[in-house]
Amino acid sequence: MPEPGSKKYDKRRARLRKDAESQGVSDQEANEDANATLQQDPEYRSRGPRTERGRGPKGERHER
Repeated sequence: MPEPGSKKYDKRRARLRKDAESQGVSDQEANEDANATLQQDPEYRSRGPRTERGRGPKGERHER
């Protein structure tokens, strides 16, 4: 699953931006639209921290 910052995510975002720019959308709007589209797609959504260290100090964690 690609996540924001990964190569696959960046390639997909660049492709979406290029398509939008070819339709006459400004650079900034194309970038924002591409990011919004990918963040809504469940395949490209972040999965969160993968390790205990990524969850933060043990005393500050909110257990579920």
